[in-house]
Amino acid sequence: MKLQLQSFWRENKSFFIFLGLMFIFRSACADWNSIPSASMKPTLLEGDRIAVNKLAYDLHIPFTHISLYKFADPERGDIAIFDSKVSEKRLVKRVIGVPGDKVSMKNNQLTINGNAINYEKDTNSDNTIDHREHLFNTIHTVRISNPNDHAFANFPEVIVPENQYLMLGDNRDNSADSRVIGFVPRDEFVGRSRSVVMSFNYDNYYIPRADRFFKNL
Repeated sequence: MKLQLQSFWRENKSFFIFLGLMFIFRSACADWNSIPSASMKPTLLEGDRIAVNKLAYDLHIPFTHISLYKFADPERGDIAIFDSKVSEKRLVKRVIGVPGDKVSMKNNQLTINGNAINYEKDTNSDNTIDHREHLFNTIHTVRISNPNDHAFANFPEVIVPENQYLMLGDNRDNSADSRVIGFVPRDEFVGRSRSVVMSFNYDNYYIPRADRFFKNL
């Protein structure tokens, strides 16, 4: 039996080394993440696979959240991936408030540090309205319910604590984000995404959405 195992190892050593290095790379450097819900619509769709830069914020010990070196902190507007201990799952949301920020929302309009964020109406349907949100240096589209009377549309001013972040989904009335799970600790962040790698339409037999392959966010 021992000789058989040794022979098996010799014959397949290169393959197992390759697998090990690949898993380490995916854990510490770069990976992809599937989008299972509508919480980031219209920016991200169910069936999108987004690229995750795991070196955007930290160099971690592989397979852990232990940071060996910090490259940068999350910034407002980042699409960030984090492992939420509260929800017990990996989430993808947008960074809205960084430590020390004063943030409030009234009728789905944000105010950050006394500055009312500018919105431009984009498109609308019977059930939703899309707006272009000018989040300081980041302009992106957010979706709200029509009529705008959702319970998530308002929250009083909060101060983002040290080493924590306020995260919201772009689908503002349909996202279990910081309004549900609270502030997100800095050490829960996995990485940042700036592109969709590929996309498959869950509602249409998983047919690829060719127009979303390698789409910048």
